[in-house]
Amino acid sequence: MKLIKHFFIILMFLLVFLSIKNYSFSDDVDCDAFINNSTETSSVINETDLNLNSRSSIVLDRSSKKVLYGKNENNRVKMASTTKIMTSIIVIENCDLNQTVIISKNAAKTGGSRVGLKVNDKITVHDLLYGLMLCSGNDAAVALAEFCSGSISNFSELMNQKAKELGLINSHFESPHGLDSDNHYTTAYELAILSDYALKNEIFFNIVGTKNYQITINGFPKNLSNTNELLGNFPGIYGIKTGFTNGANRCIVTACRRDKMDIICVVLGCDTKNFRTQDSKKLINYIFQNFEYIDISKKANEEFEIWKQNNSNNIYVYKGISSNLKLKPSNMDNTFIPVKKKDISNINTYINISNNLRAPIYKNQVVGKLNIVSNNSSIFTLDILSDSNIEKKNLKYYFYNILKSYNKYLIFTP
Repeated sequence: MKLIKHFFIILMFLLVFLSIKNYSFSDDVDCDAFINNSTETSSVINETDLNLNSRSSIVLDRSSKKVLYGKNENNRVKMASTTKIMTSIIVIENCDLNQTVIISKNAAKTGGSRVGLKVNDKITVHDLLYGLMLCSGNDAAVALAEFCSGSISNFSELMNQKAKELGLINSHFESPHGLDSDNHYTTAYELAILSDYALKNEIFFNIVGTKNYQITINGFPKNLSNTNELLGNFPGIYGIKTGFTNGANRCIVTACRRDKMDIICVVLGCDTKNFRTQDSKKLINYIFQNFEYIDISKKANEEFEIWKQNNSNNIYVYKGISSNLKLKPSNMDNTFIPVKKKDISNINTYINISNNLRAPIYKNQVVGKLNIVSNNSSIFTLDILSDSNIEKKNLKYYFYNILKSYNKYLIFTP
């Protein structure tokens, strides 16, 4: 009997231990309760090895805006507290961060993850932003929205105006915190574009890259910790935001820079926090192991010079006073493009310029295209421009040539 009793005691202990071990703290908790839990993941070599749990995900190269990996990246989905990326940038661009906010009853009673604000608390906009982005405070989100525009509905209008300005056609915002709503959605791709925009703001950049911060409420200090389990625990991570609701599941947007490559990784709809972390690490490892930058301007110019040497004399300008057309490539803002390492040796350049052009042709007029292809997919397209004017033959031109020919005839006639 004692043996059976001891067996059940041991069994209950094991069950309790395993439940604690596998428990994943939600992003929607008080800052004071946050526990960091980050584990390493094995290296990923091939895309087929990724085996992601996320419903939708993407990796975007910040320099070229090229999508390096995508899974359902254009599907409209709920995004939970990653919404606060938009909330934060709206406040930063429209408010004085040094002003003091008095917390309303509406903000104080907001559920989910919280900074712990109470009615009539006094706190600066600056500190509310840290509460918003580090510990995902829904109370901070409502307080900021009310301060910035008077109400959540007015603030949502600002969010949607910004989305339109950024070309986010598959995003719609109804709140500053991202709690579940049928008409509150985005896509992994558009969330990456929004994140890239926000990270260009120095204030935003500094906030989301902060691991721990001390804010002041009513003159008293309060320590905050960042809910981003990857920040400070995985090489190159410098932001930016986690999220969780029952409708969106586990979400995270991360920015990672190693050497020259700078990427944004978005993972949405994971079943657990651990899956969210592992999917992000897998994707980041995959990108940095399998991609490298090539100098696309060097490649394009070299190929274009070779083409000009072999083809420039074959161009005829119909009704042009000359066919001596000088050509140049258009200016390139981004000269480095990420390409899969295994595809670099198979990069091909195609130049398409008609042998028969029609006058008049003006300087900087587009006369052709240069297309660089890797693995049967276009990775870069460049305009070919005229570097000179070629006028069209007119009556004055024909009259002048008739006189020129007549004078030549008179001179050489005995």
